[in-house]
Amino acid sequence: MKKIGLILVGLAVLMMAGALTFQRQIGSNLFERAAQQLVGRNSLDTLNDGLHVGLCGTGSPMPNLERAGPCNVIIAGKQVFVVDIGEGGNEVLNIMGFNPADLTGVMLTHFHSDHIDGMGPLMLFHWTRGNSTAPLPVHGPSGVEAVIEGFNAAYATDDTYRIAHHGEEVVPASGGGATALPFEMTADTVTVLEQGGLTISAFNVDHAPISPAVGYRFDYKGRSVCISGDTAKSANLEAACQGTDIIVHDALQPVMVEEMREAMIARGNPLAAQIFHDIQDYHASPEQAAESAQTANARMLVLSHLVPPLPLEYLYPAFLGDAESRFDGPIVIGEDGMLFSLPPDSDAIEQSNLM
Repeated sequence: MKKIGLILVGLAVLMMAGALTFQRQIGSNLFERAAQQLVGRNSLDTLNDGLHVGLCGTGSPMPNLERAGPCNVIIAGKQVFVVDIGEGGNEVLNIMGFNPADLTGVMLTHFHSDHIDGMGPLMLFHWTRGNSTAPLPVHGPSGVEAVIEGFNAAYATDDTYRIAHHGEEVVPASGGGATALPFEMTADTVTVLEQGGLTISAFNVDHAPISPAVGYRFDYKGRSVCISGDTAKSANLEAACQGTDIIVHDALQPVMVEEMREAMIARGNPLAAQIFHDIQDYHASPEQAAESAQTANARMLVLSHLVPPLPLEYLYPAFLGDAESRFDGPIVIGEDGMLFSLPPDSDAIEQSNLM
């Protein structure tokens, strides 16, 4: 028995030595295979015609390694729009297989930092990943002009570096930065864009004291998706999203946030605790989002912009509270990489994950 044990130990040592000897070659082969699979991957090529909504960021300003800041991608045929672009959203978008160079435009719901702080990388990739000759179009309510002017100014010097290094054939000087396309909310719901069979509507939401703050509805070939942006429970959202297939709604669980507030007080940090108190009045709870989805006769509710962070799926039931009793349809807690596909003139909702 002792000899057998020694033989096994010896074999293990030899195997480890062999693995170390060939580690470089094995690593090179693995990287080459991954590069072939991932570089140039384009998820658009795999999507059938229809309306699709992907989650490229389901987090909040609170640190969470599993979730980027607020980011949604809408695909209608070959038109591609990003709704909000939080920190890390561009990275997730690329990992999901969507090339920012293919973007038709960006829709901003409001100008809180966590909804716009991924704009710089998105502008850069829109330009450099497809030698774009025109800036990235960014739609938003009045005030978007100042936001985009600031990002363009911040990246102006970097743009000159890119052109000097790669040349205008690769990065045309006319393609850097972004162009602001503001619209006015002359009514509670306005049509922002109609093209290629797609209609995009903006609707006012309640995110006071932040104003303007809007959500968006996308209608394409008999299917529709609503993105709430940031809002407390909103009667206008319920009206604007009547009969929609999916509502992607921000969600804050006040019971959990209150526990975090109390912990901060106990640690002697009352100013941070005040912020945790204040944020509870301008985000809907999961239960309120469920009530809105029920009132709107939506077919599915997807919760995103999750507060507080949910590092474990085990926490999902506590986060939901009793939301499931307030909505007849399915409720999905959003995760980065999720994709929901709505085939034309159908009732089907197909769910997949691109990460």
